[in-house]
Amino acid sequence: MGWFWFALFSTLLWGGADLFYKKGADEKDKYSHLKTSICVGLVMGAHAVFLLLTRGDLHYDWRNLYLYLPVSFFYISSMTVGYLGLRYLELSVTSPIENASGAVTCVLLMIVLKEWMDVPSAVAVVLITAGVIALGVLERRAIKGEAGLAAKKYVYGWKALLFPVAYCFLDAMGTFLDGYYLDDFEKTPLVGVTEETFEDVANISYELTFLFVAIVLLVYVVFIRKSSLFVPKTRSRAVAAVLETAGQFTYVYAMSANAVVAAPMIGAYCIVSLLLSRIFLKEKLTKWQYAAVAAVIAGIVILGVMEGIGEAQSEAEEPEGEEAAVTETVETDETELPFVPAEGVS
Repeated sequence: MGWFWFALFSTLLWGGADLFYKKGADEKDKYSHLKTSICVGLVMGAHAVFLLLTRGDLHYDWRNLYLYLPVSFFYISSMTVGYLGLRYLELSVTSPIENASGAVTCVLLMIVLKEWMDVPSAVAVVLITAGVIALGVLERRAIKGEAGLAAKKYVYGWKALLFPVAYCFLDAMGTFLDGYYLDDFEKTPLVGVTEETFEDVANISYELTFLFVAIVLLVYVVFIRKSSLFVPKTRSRAVAAVLETAGQFTYVYAMSANAVVAAPMIGAYCIVSLLLSRIFLKEKLTKWQYAAVAAVIAGIVILGVMEGIGEAQSEAEEPEGEEAAVTETVETDETELPFVPAEGVS
């Protein structure tokens, strides 16, 4: 399966998770963001343990926990900051800033890893990034026009904008480091890995770290602050955690194969969340919002077409290589050898 399909699965799964993160956010609970992190960490930890028990070929080296810690730190920090920001700003304000992390990561990876994309892929990335930002601006204007709606639930001010800006920076750094760690199994800082296992080893290291953070937060929230973890919104958080974990599983394979293009594509998962909210929450889209969504979808389709062309070219080149090898063997066999007279023949 090509990187495009892994990236598409992550985009769809994280778009669904984003919808349930919205439903699970509670502006009245000051520990809401921590409780969401607890749910995600526990589900991810359970998945990591499952892989360790069922994948006999992993031979997991526990040193990878601290070797992968820089990536885990940026990811977990960005997610917790993102959950906190939902209490103070509309998602339409945070979304265009947060999802710009995909474009930032793309630039960093091209500069550091010297990985460049072809013209159609570059056009697709521009379409996706522009569509995400435009959609956020349009959403912001729509909510601003609804008198009293924003003021009722959210707090405005430059300080509140620090949350999505911090998320953008932290997530971009985490994704950039992930692209470096997953670029080549022979050069990765991870130890005891093979070409077949290094993506799963990276994912397990991240999930186990998140599990440790979740346990610490659980002790703090439930036993020290005496706040109940099981509230009506826990179900939405649990569903979001499952979708987040599934998306993370496919994400590492996409980043391993083509981090430069996969990062901005996956960053468009907010489009999926928006469409789902329109379907299940019965919200409406304006014609300009549909245009922004269409731009993102067009970009994703272009990337899918380019991936299909690339796979077709690879398959077409393989037989040629085999035929060339056979031809070379035949020519070698037919090479004339010098005549050596048999003994006793004058």
